[in-house]
Amino acid sequence: MKQTTAIFCAFGAAALYAISSPISKLLLQEIPATMMAALLYLGAGLGITLLHIFQKRKGSSQELHLTKAERPYTIGMVLLDIAAPILLMVGLNMTSAANTSLLNNFEIVATSIIALCIFKESISKRLWLAIALVTFSCILLSVEDFSSLELSIGSIFVLCACVCWGFENNCTRMLSSKNPLEIVIIKGFGSGLGSLCIALFLRESFASFLYILIALLLGFVSYGLSIMLYIYAQRYLGAAKTSTYYAVSPFIGMLFSFLIFREKPSVRFLIACSIMIAGTYFATTDSNIE
Repeated sequence: MKQTTAIFCAFGAAALYAISSPISKLLLQEIPATMMAALLYLGAGLGITLLHIFQKRKGSSQELHLTKAERPYTIGMVLLDIAAPILLMVGLNMTSAANTSLLNNFEIVATSIIALCIFKESISKRLWLAIALVTFSCILLSVEDFSSLELSIGSIFVLCACVCWGFENNCTRMLSSKNPLEIVIIKGFGSGLGSLCIALFLRESFASFLYILIALLLGFVSYGLSIMLYIYAQRYLGAAKTSTYYAVSPFIGMLFSFLIFREKPSVRFLIACSIMIAGTYFATTDSNIE
């Protein structure tokens, strides 16, 4: 029963995060990339703090608190969550929202390989096939000109963000037995304030109050609530398996992107998407990931 609930949490996290790419793409017309990353995480921190206060008043929480033993993973989580969204926003500024959404599936590859190499989580032959298909699809999406092997700079930034999130997912996995609200609050304020310092150092300007409010709200929904559900899922599924269920997120984001921007997909994009769907199928139907 707990595992079934965890699977629903993983899919819920995926659906909430899916809306972030297309809406962020719109907001980036008014908000600089690093400032946007800061607002998304600050929105997550502020919103989840209110939930945490409400939970404390009810006195219903039986969750464990973070201790000094988890400090290295907590610091790593925050630092990686500063780098990843900045890289993603820069990449999103340079490529389409649909392309960005689909490339986000590379997080499966990064999370699974890191979980194997560092945390010794097992990976089945079926998941290896999924990793190969997702990687090949990402290559198709990242190369602009195959005759000269010219890479899409925007796509490279998105893939680098996925690698950062791969490491971050595994750091968060080591904290998943603790209070998810507490973890998201640390993520939100730690990463948000870190990104805000970088934005101010780069002399990025603040947008109007309305756009700031929308970005904060988006951060609460797409980052705060999504991360909270993701951590609940990791508690019972592990980092590698949670990332495979989460893999539906890019396809939901891709559909939102086509609806919002009326983008016409290229033949290469459709081929890459088909391969990505196959890879995602093998990943999400794998029953041997611990």
